[in-house]
Amino acid sequence: MTKEELFEIMHGEIIVSCQATPGEPLYDPERSLMPYMARAARQAGAKMIRTSSVRDIIGIKEETGLPVIGLIKREYPGYTGRITMTMREVDECMDALSDIISIDCTDCTRGDGLTAPEFLRKVKEKYPNSIIMADCATFEEAVAAFEAGADLVGTTMNGYTRATADHTGEPNFELVERLAKALPCPVIAEGRIHTPEQAKRMLELGAWAVVVGGAITRPLEIAARFFRAIH
Repeated sequence: MTKEELFEIMHGEIIVSCQATPGEPLYDPERSLMPYMARAARQAGAKMIRTSSVRDIIGIKEETGLPVIGLIKREYPGYTGRITMTMREVDECMDALSDIISIDCTDCTRGDGLTAPEFLRKVKEKYPNSIIMADCATFEEAVAAFEAGADLVGTTMNGYTRATADHTGEPNFELVERLAKALPCPVIAEGRIHTPEQAKRMLELGAWAVVVGGAITRPLEIAARFFRAIH
C-alpha cells in the first residue's frame, strides 16, 4: 500500500491505539490480548491501528487485516525516551511489516548523542521507502522532524515531557491547530483525548486523523477515571 493510499485511509478517522506493555493489566507474557482489542476496534469502524511490540504488530495485522502504525517501547540507559529509540527497534518494526513506524522525535536525552532529527535522517537513509510518524511534544520538535524527513507528525508526547508537563489532563487543541496550519504533511492529534467530542474538535481544527488509546483500550485507566469522579 502506498503512502498516499495509507494517508487517504486514515484521513478524518480515529486510529485506535491498542497497546499493553509489561506491568499493565492486559499484558500477558504468554499470549497477546491486543488482537482482540483491535478486532473490537475494527468492528466499531476503525480503519487503522497503532500498537507496540513485534508480536502485537504481527498479531493485529493477521487478526484484522488493517494497516498498523507500529512502534517498540524499550528502555535504554542514557535515553529518557522509549518509543522506537534505536535502529534495532526500527529494524524490528520493518521486519514485522509495520505500515507506518512511529519514533520519538522529542528533544529527550539520547544515549547515542544524536538529536531526534539526526536519528530520523539515519532511519530514512537506511529505509528510504519507510513511512515515519514523528511522535512530538512541541511545535518546534514537529517542524524539525518534518524538515528531517518525517512523513507525518503527531502530538503524542505533548504533556508527557519535562518541558510540556501538563497536569490538567486536557488535550492540546491549540498545538494541533497551529501545526495543521503550518505543516504540509498530515498532523495526527494524539494525547489525552478522552471523549468523542474532543476527537471531533481535533478534526475540525485541522487534524488529519486522531489517535485514541486510553479512553478506548485501557480498562484500568477508564475505570480509574470513573472512581476519581465519585471520590
